[in-house]
Amino acid sequence: MASEEPIDLIRLEGEDNSVIVRITGKRPAPGRSGADELVGEILVDTAFVRGTLATSVSPEDLTEWRATLDTLDGGDDTTWREGRRTPELSVELDPDGERAHVTVADHTMSLTTVTVTVLLTDEWFDEAYDRLDETLRAWPVEGALQG
Repeated sequence: MASEEPIDLIRLEGEDNSVIVRITGKRPAPGRSGADELVGEILVDTAFVRGTLATSVSPEDLTEWRATLDTLDGGDDTTWREGRRTPELSVELDPDGERAHVTVADHTMSLTTVTVTVLLTDEWFDEAYDRLDETLRAWPVEGALQG
């Protein structure tokens, strides 16, 4: 059953900075009969820059986000949706492990890239996996790996 309320699949926040990937609905995936994709937006909010970018999230993206979380939890930098025709999200960890530099790059539509520094606590990882599982329960898509 699809959720009536938007769900934040990704929520990276600092003192005054945030990067959020919010899922707002589901639609049939173009060119893939019987498959669905999620639709939503990427929201960037800082004291300096604020913006919103429409996006879609495929079942493969959800599976890749789980792998991205595993890589980050292991202490390595990573990029979600690298080299695709969708906005990508890169996370570079500070050596101290308390902060992360999150870069949202839209190489196809707006040709804009923005980097935001956020806090990355141990609790964040548990919440991030929970957000992914909540998204999959609320907006099930065929082909996405469940947690």
